Amino acid sequence: MDAKDSTDDGADWAVDKLTTLRLGRKLVTEVPASRPGRRAFVDISPDHGRSDARARDEGWVRADRGRSFRVRHREYDGARIDGFDHDIGAVLVASADAADEAALRVVLAAWGLRPGAFVYPWETDDPG
Repeated sequence: MDAKDSTDDGADWAVDKLTTLRLGRKLVTEVPASRPGRRAFVDISPDHGRSDARARDEGWVRADRGRSFRVRHREYDGARIDGFDHDIGAVLVASADAADEAALRVVLAAWGLRPGAFVYPWETDDPG
């Protein structure tokens, strides 16, 4: 591995956020919307498998450095974001799958997003 390659160590992620992803929990960032009155968010959702279900049934959460991810960019009507009808007028702008953490960094770079921009869902207004 050369000095610029952080594929295995997650150096471009804050430790708590990388741990969150490895534990199978979602991260979110707000991004510019297409027009006034709209709000847009990008979320990273780790995939879950049988081992995760088994761990959950046993009362614990399984960390996995080899998780795959789904990245989604959604846009919402800003006036509906706080209500139960937040999905009325919602648009899936883009979606991508990432096979592992290295592929996730590639997707984020292609979308012009930095890992440091992502926060826990409860720190955003993302209704998703």
